[in-house]
Amino acid sequence: MVVKAAISVLGPLTFTTSRFGVAAAALFLLTRWRNGPIRSPGPFTLPLLALGMLGFGAYQVLWTTGLTQITAGDSALIVAASPVAVALLAGAVGLDRLSGPKLAGALTALVGVAVVIGSGAGLGLDRSLFGDALTLTAALLWAVYTVLATRVLRHVDPLTATTWTVLGGFLFLLPFGAWDAIITPPSSVPLGAVVGILYSGALAAGVANVLVFNAVLLVGPTRAAAMQLLVPAGAVLLGAVFLAEPVGPAQVLGGLIVVLGVAMTRRAAVVPLSIRARLRLPG
Repeated sequence: MVVKAAISVLGPLTFTTSRFGVAAAALFLLTRWRNGPIRSPGPFTLPLLALGMLGFGAYQVLWTTGLTQITAGDSALIVAASPVAVALLAGAVGLDRLSGPKLAGALTALVGVAVVIGSGAGLGLDRSLFGDALTLTAALLWAVYTVLATRVLRHVDPLTATTWTVLGGFLFLLPFGAWDAIITPPSSVPLGAVVGILYSGALAAGVANVLVFNAVLLVGPTRAAAMQLLVPAGAVLLGAVFLAEPVGPAQVLGGLIVVLGVAMTRRAAVVPLSIRARLRLPG
């Protein structure tokens, strides 16, 4: 809700760049508080920056641009395909066991997301193939980012990894945000917009992504990505509670299907024993 105040007065790329700048600053402060003097992660510095440019920078630019060509419902549905892509890619490279229950759970949750979004207005995947292609590319980039990050997390703790990937994303976004601010300068920046930037930056783009990396480390990329499918259903629920938005039977059904799909991904251990041994995780 607070984010809407910021987007209403700032260009989307200006807002996105600002929130990742806040996220990077907040994470470096948190790293300083938790780990002492800030040091680069040695040989993993450049890979982490590159991952951030891919998963946060390029993803945000493609997704934001695609959103101008298609409806929000189309965009959310296409992005929701990323956990399935994570499952397939992680299984292909040997970072995760692509068991039947996990794949079935990811696909089931994806169906639930489709039901939630399809029950709303404005769904029509034939409206703009260009926008669809941009958004699908963004979803695939996020899947690649998640799987590649799993390898790095064998050697770098989640807080450090998130801090440097977010910095990479901010550096990638900086010229886009500056260009957006120049062509669509805001007449004023109200307090609500500042609150939106600080909240979505420090918490949603900062702390939340640390939690995501911890989840990837503990339960593997497939299950961590599948749990993110709870977001669309949760957004519908919060919209009903705080914004008095209507919730229909199809949305309730879709939410239940999403929860069922996520539960199905928990039926088997996700991280192979060989990787658990290297990461010193409990068996």
